[in-house]
Amino acid sequence: MAAEERKGRLSRKGRLALLAAMGPGLLTALAGNDAGGIATYSSAGASYGFGMLWTVPIMCLLLIVVQETAARMGCATGKGFASLIREQFGIRISAVAMLALIVSNFAVTLSEFAGIASGMALFGMPTFVSVPVAAITTWLLSMTGSYRRIEKILLAIGCVFVTYVVAGIMAGPNWGDALWATLVPQVSTNPGYVSLLVANIGTTTSPYMIFMVASNVVEKNLDASDIPGQRADNVSGAIVAEIITWFIIMTTGAVLFPAGIAVNDAADAAQALVPLAGQHASAMFAAGLVGASFLAACVMPGITAGAVCEAFGWERGVNRSWREAPVYHGTIALITAASAIIVLLPGADLFGIMMVSQVINGVLLPVLLLCMVNIASDRHVMGAHVNGRIWNALTWFTIVAVIILTVVMFVFQALGY
Repeated sequence: MAAEERKGRLSRKGRLALLAAMGPGLLTALAGNDAGGIATYSSAGASYGFGMLWTVPIMCLLLIVVQETAARMGCATGKGFASLIREQFGIRISAVAMLALIVSNFAVTLSEFAGIASGMALFGMPTFVSVPVAAITTWLLSMTGSYRRIEKILLAIGCVFVTYVVAGIMAGPNWGDALWATLVPQVSTNPGYVSLLVANIGTTTSPYMIFMVASNVVEKNLDASDIPGQRADNVSGAIVAEIITWFIIMTTGAVLFPAGIAVNDAADAAQALVPLAGQHASAMFAAGLVGASFLAACVMPGITAGAVCEAFGWERGVNRSWREAPVYHGTIALITAASAIIVLLPGADLFGIMMVSQVINGVLLPVLLLCMVNIASDRHVMGAHVNGRIWNALTWFTIVAVIILTVVMFVFQALGY
């Protein structure tokens, strides 16, 4: 009996350790469903109905491979991705990667504040109120001085994504058709379809995700013993994020596509749902947009500041004071303030800024993935937690897929599609 009790206690400790390790992967995956992602998924549903639901399982696999590898690297080495790049590839490559990351993440942060402005406008709040309030709130959140507290707050904010599930149910789709479209690919050679397909898959994984999940693992002081927990965290996070993606495509595909309504951004989709799916479904969709944009706006400046400081050996982290980490806190404040100010400027070309971000992401992501697989396959760095053959094959599949998609994206942009 005593042996069974000890076994039960050990089992409970194991479950508690597993739960304690969770958070970074789920948070990173949810942050990926930001304003740009929601706009892309909404456009896919509105333009092609259920025709792109089959991409969701593929996106889920790519996301699991990238996030699990990045988290395992952080647990095994106790270092973030920026530090590992500097150590393995030198300061020059690290500096170029950081410059590209700064420009890319700054543009993405702009899109998040634009998403907040668009979403809150649907609730009657003017931009000159919503954007400054959001900027101040995100900055104050980054100053709380505790990673665990910030993680809990952001995960609570992430609960807003359930609104997309509710909106999808309220839309009353044909569930059988949606399930069939998810399992059976519907491929078209139409240039518009191919272009949107590339954007749909490409928006799932972004350069900042690799830095974010590895950095969060280090901030949380996780080590090699927490790898099983991190694996569960990243797999479950990817599945939750892609379920939300599925509901966004399905909702717009069920409601907007039959009506022939095209959308250019997520706010357009929320507004278009009013006469077709009802005010409540539209409000749910808009609330999801605001929550998603706010979540990403909270983490993006911190990811950028953390990666830059890590690459050059400066003090970083929310647990550090301004005096201890002036570059870290100063970078967060600068990116947040500059993004909010630009969004408030009349006539700001936010779409052009987002396109620049997309191009930089397209170039940077394959390079970072090659760095990642090189590090994760190095037994001297990873020890017993080096990539296995199957995981290496999956990682290389991801890299090849991303490179092909990137080339296709640039070709279509050059052709004007």
